[in-house]
Amino acid sequence: MGKRQEIRQRRQRERNRNRILVILLVAAGALMIAFVFVRPMVLRTQALARATQVPVISITPVAINTQVDGLHLGDPNAPVKMDVYEDFRCSACVNYTQNYEPQIIQTYVETGKVYYTFHSFIVIDGNDGTDASYQSANAAMCAAEQGHFWDYHDTLFANQVTESASLFTDERLAIMAQNLDLDMTAFNKCFRAKRYASDIQKDISQAISFNLTFTPSILIDGTLIRSFDQLSTVIDTALAGK
Repeated sequence: MGKRQEIRQRRQRERNRNRILVILLVAAGALMIAFVFVRPMVLRTQALARATQVPVISITPVAINTQVDGLHLGDPNAPVKMDVYEDFRCSACVNYTQNYEPQIIQTYVETGKVYYTFHSFIVIDGNDGTDASYQSANAAMCAAEQGHFWDYHDTLFANQVTESASLFTDERLAIMAQNLDLDMTAFNKCFRAKRYASDIQKDISQAISFNLTFTPSILIDGTLIRSFDQLSTVIDTALAGK
């Protein structure tokens, strides 16, 4: 074999190796891109699969010994007004709802001292790009249409094991309604139509206008309360000033 031919063959082998290296690098890059974009989808699918295996928790509705008007509790003429802005997927809201709200209702609302109003403030959807918080509020409003807002409210928080959107799929929200013996034909029609979208948006816009940035945000006569432990003190002070 001549020296010139040997050089050509060596160069050809180098070109072949370079082509293979480029192909391998392109393939590795494609796999990396696929991993970056596909992995979150796989994780969401796995989370959804796990959530579908978690039974929906049923509750026994708690009797409320005061006037109930949709999202309002108590006497509209009560001397103190309390407005609570919550996201049904908010873990701090579960803490408030289960450990503080019942005592507030019993001590102040049922005795005619406080007029209590719930407001939807959707914040967690913006963190994970889902609409689970919004759909939870949507479902709660449709339950309110049948006079069961507070039962559904308690059911949502009872099922909030984590803030994961997979626990609040449309299917699970429907099961929660069914467990409360709601008229499912009416509920589903309301839910699909998002009949109360303007009411939810009104609450959100109101929260933004008050410069609220977190949930739960609790206002006593328009004053934002920073600590749950201050609630009774602030309410008592407000009552004393009436």
